[in-house]
Amino acid sequence: QVQLVESGGGLVQAGGSLRLSCAASGIIFSINAMGWYRQAPGKQREVVATITRGAITNYVDSVKGRFTISRDNTKNTVYLQMNSLKPEDTAVYYCNVPGAPMPPFGSWGQGTQVTVSS
Repeated sequence: QVQLVESGGGLVQAGGSLRLSCAASGIIFSINAMGWYRQAPGKQREVVATITRGAITNYVDSVKGRFTISRDNTKNTVYLQMNSLKPEDTAVYYCNVPGAPMPPFGSWGQGTQVTVSS
């Protein structure tokens, strides 16, 4: 049973920073690529950053230069450092493997809410 537990969200002013964490269990974390997704109200869930098992990273254009994804295989945890936050970054953030089936399919955590005020 895959379990994903996201944390670290909150309310921050534009220009601020947050660091999200995702603890994974039930998967062989060290051999899996991982990703961070987000879903804003009324919008589809989108992937914003991915990291391979070899720590090669990729980002959606809207967050390049502001977000950094990293992983600690000893802790089965993936992180998302978010700097220079903008109101349009407001969303619920989730982690999962890249290409994970969208809800209601697949296994997803509860997500963590990020709200950026202007």
